[in-house]
Amino acid sequence: MPQPAQGGTLIELDRASAIRDGARVLSDISLCIRLGQHTVVLGPNGCGKSSFVKLIDRTLYPLARPEGPPPVRLFGQARWNVTDLRARLGLVSADLHADLNRLKGLDVEDAVVSGFWGTHGIPAHLRVTPGMLARARQTLDLMGVAHLRHRNLASLSAGEARRALIARALVHRPQALLLDEPSTGLDIAARCRLLELLREVIREGVTLVLVTHHLEEVLPETCQAILLREGRLFAQGRPDTVLTSDTLSALYGLPLRMVRQADGYRHLLPVVE
Repeated sequence: MPQPAQGGTLIELDRASAIRDGARVLSDISLCIRLGQHTVVLGPNGCGKSSFVKLIDRTLYPLARPEGPPPVRLFGQARWNVTDLRARLGLVSADLHADLNRLKGLDVEDAVVSGFWGTHGIPAHLRVTPGMLARARQTLDLMGVAHLRHRNLASLSAGEARRALIARALVHRPQALLLDEPSTGLDIAARCRLLELLREVIREGVTLVLVTHHLEEVLPETCQAILLREGRLFAQGRPDTVLTSDTLSALYGLPLRMVRQADGYRHLLPVVE
């Protein structure tokens, strides 16, 4: 099992709670993810995974409390300029994909370049430098979609679009990458290709935080597993101690058996009586 690289704190929650649309979606969550500690966040639908992502992305704010440490710290800091944060933490989510798809005529290269500023498209007052274009093409090549750079983003398949958006998230050389269910809508071949590309991202030295509900997407390089249920922290620890048949059965509320393959990937099977 890989060991976390020595480094500072990436994400730290201290009894963090949040409310969205009048409902409490996260309750008293405390956890820590360090740089170099590749982490998977797992749980059933409605467990709070997407709310966790929004909390980190600053589109959802934690409930304030009168005293004590800040409930959310990123890279050791409680206060961030969103633009500066996105230069250190790349993000890919379904919301981002939908927002960019709504921009008519946005081609893949411009979508990736817009990652330098965290904008949706390239505002007219901003100048794209040759260095930016070169970096955009480099990350598109890393993701295997450089040949699509002049295509309309909205015309891509789900798998192609996910790879283009990961290229966008990597364009400013962030220290970490946060992915919210990146395989949604992908067929088996596209998902396998995506997982191999994520392993390449890890080899490039980027810390990966993967939010998913598919156990088979937990990469062999994963150092930590965080399980959420009903907006609360259910379990946290090394994958070998957390991703067990008993714990996952309790998490999902039905008998399950975890099987680990020779290649390091895990699969979850229902127990047939």
